[in-house]
Amino acid sequence: MGSLRLATRGSPLALRQAELVAEALARAHPGLEVEPVVVRTTGDRRADVPLDRIGGQGVFAKEVQAAVAEGRADVAVHSAKDLPSETPDGLVLAAVPRRADPRDALVGSSLADLAAGAAVATGSARRRAQLANVRPDLTFVELRGNMGTRLERAEDGSVAAVVVAVAALERLGWTERISDLLPPSLMLPQVGQGALALECRADDPVALGLLAAVDDEDSHRTLTAERSFLAAAGGSCTVPVAALAATSGDHVVLQALVASGDGRVLLRTERRGADPEVLGREAAVELLNERGGRSLEGWASEWPAAGPAR
Repeated sequence: MGSLRLATRGSPLALRQAELVAEALARAHPGLEVEPVVVRTTGDRRADVPLDRIGGQGVFAKEVQAAVAEGRADVAVHSAKDLPSETPDGLVLAAVPRRADPRDALVGSSLADLAAGAAVATGSARRRAQLANVRPDLTFVELRGNMGTRLERAEDGSVAAVVVAVAALERLGWTERISDLLPPSLMLPQVGQGALALECRADDPVALGLLAAVDDEDSHRTLTAERSFLAAAGGSCTVPVAALAATSGDHVVLQALVASGDGRVLLRTERRGADPEVLGREAAVELLNERGGRSLEGWASEWPAAGPAR
């Protein structure tokens, strides 16, 4: 059957995700040998710097994509939420395995139990804006590092709570550490959250054929709608945008959001259509052009000072 090289980041979560992909490929193709190719990204090397200062989402993806484009690996394994909205020339998003839980969660405290002025740690403008909208009394501190380091911030009392993706906790076997699940009606997820994205070279028929066996059509269609919205909105992890799609028969239903940085204004829509790419673009046009989202650009994110973490 041959072998396949999977490019991945070196964090425990990224390695676990690559392992899950390798297991799925092995089930689909008995005898296939799959080996990881660990790539250290800019985001990993500069874990003490806020993402918006070093390039946003792409800092976790570009070097992994380059390993495939340059032939050092055959497939790039990404958390779909880390991908920039545009796929580089020469690569193709070949497969999206069945999506895990896309929701966010709090670790350390439930939302209702957070005291006024409590410090919540998150590096995401999207999470800050939506939490500030429902709890304007909260304060926020920056959060970087691997998943274990993040959870320790809440569990050692450095902050009252941290916000993390449920899918990450599921993959690491840490769901018992969840204090509160945040429904999409309160916290719309980041584009692609819970999904894995597998890229390969567009001119590699072997990799394309192998990956086709682990592609989940519904997960792929919904991710396409969300990424189409992100591309049309021009958003990244440095600005408050969010989207979550689901299939309904032959159609896709897309919820999408843009917000002011301080969370005082949230604009949401829900649209339904058969073409996921068109659906995403239409949602962006509605929110940005028809409902005033463009006027939110440039709003300052001014957060009450939480003070140094203990």
